[in-house]
Amino acid sequence: MSIALNMHSLADCQKPASSSSLTLTLPRPRSWFTSFSRKSILSFLHQAIVNGHLCVEDSEGEHRFGQLTKSANYVRLVIHDANAWNRIFFSLTHPFTVSEAFMMGELSVDNLTAVMDLWLENQSHMAGLSSAVGRAYSVLSALSNAMLGQTRSQARLNAIASYDQSNELFKAFLSTEMMYSCALWSEDEGGVNGDLESGPFPGDLEAAQLRKIRHVLTKARVRPGNRVLEFGSGWGGLAIEAARTFGCEVDTLTLSKEQKELAEERVRKAGLEGRVRVHLLDYRDLPAEFEHQFDAFVSVEMLEHVGSSYYKKYFQIVDFALKPHNATAVVTSSTFPEGRYSGYQAEDFMRKYMWPNSCLPSATALVAAAQSASHGRFTLDRVENHAAHYPRTLREWGRRLEKNLKQEAMAKSHPSLLNHSEFQIFKRKWEYLFAYAGAGFTKGYITCHMLTFIRPNDIPDGLN
Repeated sequence: MSIALNMHSLADCQKPASSSSLTLTLPRPRSWFTSFSRKSILSFLHQAIVNGHLCVEDSEGEHRFGQLTKSANYVRLVIHDANAWNRIFFSLTHPFTVSEAFMMGELSVDNLTAVMDLWLENQSHMAGLSSAVGRAYSVLSALSNAMLGQTRSQARLNAIASYDQSNELFKAFLSTEMMYSCALWSEDEGGVNGDLESGPFPGDLEAAQLRKIRHVLTKARVRPGNRVLEFGSGWGGLAIEAARTFGCEVDTLTLSKEQKELAEERVRKAGLEGRVRVHLLDYRDLPAEFEHQFDAFVSVEMLEHVGSSYYKKYFQIVDFALKPHNATAVVTSSTFPEGRYSGYQAEDFMRKYMWPNSCLPSATALVAAAQSASHGRFTLDRVENHAAHYPRTLREWGRRLEKNLKQEAMAKSHPSLLNHSEFQIFKRKWEYLFAYAGAGFTKGYITCHMLTFIRPNDIPDGLN
């Protein structure tokens, strides 16, 4: 997957930030700590940036790192507030992570995706250097926390992270059926690069998300009259399609009151009240009467919130709910490649500001958990990797967010967002997420798997 990047000459380092760049106040005088952070970061970057080219501007001039060639990834970063140096310094355990400074408007970049690509392209060079910087980090981190405590800006960031996300936010960037998961792109939409080559066109995302829903239900081998169990309702898109088009009866679980209310409203509008039941229920609390009652189980990108210590419990419950024969389970999840997976995952941007306590599984960790939990009562039938489809999905969400997110609508549920500065921080958080995740999928840093399980001795898909 190649993402079009803006190529510039070296002279571009001397240009002021474009009108779209985010600026705050003039740089504040630097403290000794900020001076130390700045010096450490610049020294670090001179050694770390080997692939691509980075141009950094601050009040004292410009600084260039790496080599600028026609094929090199080029990044231009402008420091508007000297405090950005401190934030970057304290994030060196995740090299060149600038999320907080970006959200606060303390720095701007001309291409956020290019920043993520540059980080990933130089990760192997940064790893060793990070441990050296880490020695200073461990001492100064404790000193800074003791001296500064929770700063005003950190408190604002924490507040932004803890908002209960309203339905209005997701309506702004999701497709009509509001699937908050990877779409599946076909040649009808120009494929996974269609938006970069000839589009995007109205309705592309809706078509790709409907294809994804139908693909999941088809692989779950549902038939008219089947009973389907879903963990993770979202806003009811899959459950409604399963009932309306495939003729199924659906029980779907969510922990979000807002999702439940909107999903039930949409079920009523579709005339499916007797076919779709939305439960405000933890998956671990399934009632006893659900035992062996379901022909199919589906869960789309909910496993990221289960946690590695609960994978076995998750599949025990799926095994409990599915019929002993002629039953299928389909689960999808963003995943780590096997070489990067660990049951313990350190805090990063996503876990701090988007999904606290989330954990990406690997495909094999899920397969092992399913087999252990079911004592061999699941047969792995199919493995698919949809990672190539995620970058375009994220780009589409980013375009829609920029076009549709309205401050007044968001402020109805979060009055503090009436403040322009607060709203900009909130919006930049989502912009950062889409670029951060998009780069991860593009570079193979993260993957997205769909696993299909059937019962032992059931006929494989395609033969029945």
